Amino acid sequence: MLPTPDTSHVPYQRVYEPAEDSFLLLDTLSSSSETAFLSSRFASPSPFSPSPAPLILEVGPGSGVVIAFLTAHASTIFGSPHVLSTAIDVSPFACAATNLTVSKAVSENTSTSGFWTSATQGDLVSPFRPGSVDVLVFNPPYVPTPDLPAPPPTGLQALKEKTTFEEDSHLLELTYAGGRDGMETTDRLIEALPGVLSERGVAYILLCAQNKPEEVKGRIRVMGGEGKWKAETVGTSGRQAGWEKLQIVRVWR
Repeated sequence: MLPTPDTSHVPYQRVYEPAEDSFLLLDTLSSSSETAFLSSRFASPSPFSPSPAPLILEVGPGSGVVIAFLTAHASTIFGSPHVLSTAIDVSPFACAATNLTVSKAVSENTSTSGFWTSATQGDLVSPFRPGSVDVLVFNPPYVPTPDLPAPPPTGLQALKEKTTFEEDSHLLELTYAGGRDGMETTDRLIEALPGVLSERGVAYILLCAQNKPEEVKGRIRVMGGEGKWKAETVGTSGRQAGWEKLQIVRVWR
């Protein structure tokens, strides 16, 4: 079992704390079936004809536990340490926490780590060039809510040393409030996949039962024409807990 990155430094009053959904992603991405899939897709065939280093992106990393895990254990998960990883989050506090989480994990796993760039504040995949992302991981705000909260202000000036209770509550609301069917943010991300993923690109998206995952997978499979995209469940919490039952869907061409 690969060690879980340390997140003891994360300010959980304003940044999402690793929970069942986070650990399901870790278990799924490090499973034998997924490491075999990812290694076959991204590991260089030989040192004399290497494939381009894949770009690994986590959207909404929160504490950074998932992208730190992928970066620190790149050799095991992707079959090669030659990966470039990054993250993007609307919260400047999540970006700061992620940078520290990944830095600590990499320093503790130097022999297996990929190369980490930084976490950037932004909206979904908007800063990335078309076709630039090879592996995208998204643990979205998936709880059905009447409305979506407004995004926080952007820029370094938003990273204040002290925040109010209301500001902290708003930041945490951003991590779980998914709007109608809990899918408003996830639908935006899915719509962006054909543009941002490379030809060999793959996305891992977490869904709960109230997100209607079978319908979601059906919609993905007809994007751009029948049979162009695949969407399969590759990990599940396995619990009969109503709408809180979770699954990881892999999306690829």
